[in-house]
Amino acid sequence: MLPNPDDGRPSPVDVIVAGAGYVGLAVAVALKTARPSLAVAVVDAAPAEAWRRDGRASAIAAAARRMLASLGCWGEIAPQAQPIIDMVVTDSRTSDPVRPVFLTFGGEVEPGEPFAHMVANTVLNGSLRRRAAELGIDLIEGVAVSHFVHSAAGVAVHLADGVCLEARLLVAADGVRSRLRDMAGIKTVDWQYGQSGIVCTVAHERPHGGRAEEHFLPAGPFAILPLTGNRSSIVWTERTAQAEKLVAGDPLVFEVELEQRFGLKLGALSVEDKPRAWPLGLTLARSFVAPRLALAGDAAHGIHPIAGQGLNLGFKDAAALAETIVEADRLGQDIGALDVLERYQSWRRFDTMQMGVTTDVLNRLFSNDFAPLRAARDIGLGVVDRMPRLKSFFIRQASGLSALAGPMPRLLKGEPI
Repeated sequence: MLPNPDDGRPSPVDVIVAGAGYVGLAVAVALKTARPSLAVAVVDAAPAEAWRRDGRASAIAAAARRMLASLGCWGEIAPQAQPIIDMVVTDSRTSDPVRPVFLTFGGEVEPGEPFAHMVANTVLNGSLRRRAAELGIDLIEGVAVSHFVHSAAGVAVHLADGVCLEARLLVAADGVRSRLRDMAGIKTVDWQYGQSGIVCTVAHERPHGGRAEEHFLPAGPFAILPLTGNRSSIVWTERTAQAEKLVAGDPLVFEVELEQRFGLKLGALSVEDKPRAWPLGLTLARSFVAPRLALAGDAAHGIHPIAGQGLNLGFKDAAALAETIVEADRLGQDIGALDVLERYQSWRRFDTMQMGVTTDVLNRLFSNDFAPLRAARDIGLGVVDRMPRLKSFFIRQASGLSALAGPMPRLLKGEPI
């Protein structure tokens, strides 16, 4: 943050983003790329190097990839990204010796363009940070926002170290347990599934060929997502008590349970990192905006990973919010005014609610072992597999390129704002 030459205090900025995850950084980079005159700062409570310890990977849908390309990040990410060439879906019990495939997807939305890539979180975050630095975005790390006060003219953001920053708009991208959302008095619809998501990376003897797999098991989905090299990312949904026992227990027991679900089609397995588990639930903010405040990413919505759309929903927020702010600034409007922010809310709210309900229904439908329901859903998967147009529709939905929820933000189409 540049000091004010008159009194040594930090200079006012136009936008402060709270949260230096991918969504917060994407908002900041998108704003500064489209509108270099805007002064943008990012504040994050985590220590400066904490992001380097994130061993997870994320599925980047085609629309999000187009956005990252428009922001000048994808060129650095691409050599370390694994395209998802195809995907298979099974429905079985853990003990079943054979898992019949009920649904298959080809992985291209356009010739030569896969519907998604798998990218290590450190690679994604590092690229956005590099781009933010190139654009002159101030990044303040290791300091939390203690409170903020809005007025007709702007918002005063008080940090835990005693510094007060002034801005026209505050963006809360501080995660599903957003403190800023709570400070603003925004309520949520919130419930837990009694499930936890176990995440780890495994190495295997044979190549995966870019294939992703999702096995619907009674406790929840078990996803195998291809990474570069002979490695895969595992997203394993399990009942919370069992998940906690697995990650805290004997590594040999974990590997045996993993192998039972993964199978031996890719040869011997080895776990590369310490498995971790996160409780799963549905959290939807009742409002995405408040005076001088906009929520983005998990601060606005936390959904079940069954469809792999959490991060991509956040990127949609980033693209829509940036476009709303930039257009308002070009028209000389107050970028933090509530009527401006409500345009962003109306743009994103329906899509978010729709995806939240969809993942909730899918999880309840597939995370059980009720025989009549299993038979019905397997018939449904088989019918979809035999209908190319319907499969194509689902692929475009998964790629983020469907316009069912209204006009797509320009960045998601690969266009500048």
